[in-house]
Amino acid sequence: MAPDTTWPSAPAIYQIYPRSFRDTRGTGVGTLDGITQKLDHVAKLGVDAIWLSPFYPSPMSDGGYDVADHCNVHPMLGTLDDFDKLVRRAHDLGLRVVIDQVFNHTSKEAPWFARSVARDPYYDEFYVWCDPKPDGTAPNNWLSQFGPPAWTWNHIRRQYYFHNFTAEQPSLNLRCENVKAEMRKIMRFWRDRGVDGFRIDAITSFVFNTEMADNPPATPEVQDRVSGENFVPYTYQDHVHDILPGDGLDYVENIRDWAGSDAFLLGEVTSGNQSVELACGLTQPGRLDAAYTTDLPERAGTAAAYADIMSRAEDPQALGWWLSSHDQPRHAGKSGDGSDRDVRFLSLMLAVSPGTVLVYQGEELGLCQPQLPKAAVTDPLDLLYWPDGPGREGARVPLPWAEGADRGFSTGRPWLPMDWASGLSVAVQEIAHDSNLRFYREIHAFRRDKLRGRKLQGWRHEGEVIGLDYDCAEVVLNFGTDPVEARPDPDIASGEMEGGTLPGRTGAIWLR
Repeated sequence: MAPDTTWPSAPAIYQIYPRSFRDTRGTGVGTLDGITQKLDHVAKLGVDAIWLSPFYPSPMSDGGYDVADHCNVHPMLGTLDDFDKLVRRAHDLGLRVVIDQVFNHTSKEAPWFARSVARDPYYDEFYVWCDPKPDGTAPNNWLSQFGPPAWTWNHIRRQYYFHNFTAEQPSLNLRCENVKAEMRKIMRFWRDRGVDGFRIDAITSFVFNTEMADNPPATPEVQDRVSGENFVPYTYQDHVHDILPGDGLDYVENIRDWAGSDAFLLGEVTSGNQSVELACGLTQPGRLDAAYTTDLPERAGTAAAYADIMSRAEDPQALGWWLSSHDQPRHAGKSGDGSDRDVRFLSLMLAVSPGTVLVYQGEELGLCQPQLPKAAVTDPLDLLYWPDGPGREGARVPLPWAEGADRGFSTGRPWLPMDWASGLSVAVQEIAHDSNLRFYREIHAFRRDKLRGRKLQGWRHEGEVIGLDYDCAEVVLNFGTDPVEARPDPDIASGEMEGGTLPGRTGAIWLR
């Protein structure tokens, strides 16, 4: 374990998508060894932990989130020995290790599913099976979060199986005691290998109304808040029966029991109009340490979106604050205009937010969302609505570690095209006097040393300005383009102040 196993309050966590971090084999696909070799880059950012997206055996029909074996490493990424080396190196650098746990579903190719189809007594109820209606149609109107129906027929069992996402990802029956026993074994397996915490994928989809009632139509207000683009049919329903009804919040106490009281637990909320409220419920005592919603990135990181989250949160310090991930387009060009000014403003905005902060690999370089040809894309959601999908695959384009043809990522052909502009690489920004990378290091060191875990005493929202009042500091965030009056001489700012004026798209912090 890490020398200091106590988690800090409101840690900063750096997300790594293993296929796209660094390749050490020349295959064009990132490896665990590649992560190990470059962890010093992460440690220099001043974050507290890394979060590894799935590295498990998988047919990769959904980017690795279709897990076939929860207790092994995909051969193209490495071995369990490679994972153990990665954990040791992270701990040597003072970084804790968080790994993805995908408990909502498995791959259709997982051995469990075949045994459940065959009605093996132990596995019979591992998945959500349901008889058809008398006319042979699906049990109800539930839709997958990608849009198509959430039920797929299996002719061997002569039943439908439920899937929150693609038909390749059958949903586990997490009320089944045998499934619970397996989940506990999985978590203990990774804790015994030195893992310090878990990011719980799609936690709001874990349990559902066992009466299988139809979801009602969404009102326009509800549809606007349901996660996903509003042209996706999923947003047309009010998900009151297939998202954490009844005992859903209490169920999370099982996860805490399986992981242990000292593990950091971070949950992903993919629900609709009650996302922030659910996140706060999920983080009550005995449950998760933090939970994050899609509200801020999907609403382009505006002052109005920020204020809406703050006003709805019972405790904003229990939330995870973020803008980019493997599932969302890079925010430099979505929540900003791609300029260094906006990259630094948004990084300061996240760093001063009152809770856990999530940094996605490459955002410290100011990377914008790259354009990919359809022939290069493998993501099922992007392809389903091409060219209007969310751009998940673009966020997974490998990192530019250096200049040159291979960008320092691989000696082989990268699994996604790396058409990055020159000058964005780690190697260039490492030596540049005024780079985005250097600002990320500065703001996260400031956060770690001065702000992390400090109590939020109040906040305000006036037009395009958000103010945060901590017991140790005053923060002003100008989301607009017009300058606003502010105190001079901040202790740190994302841009140059002009006397008592804070320019547009600039944030500043004054220590008390």
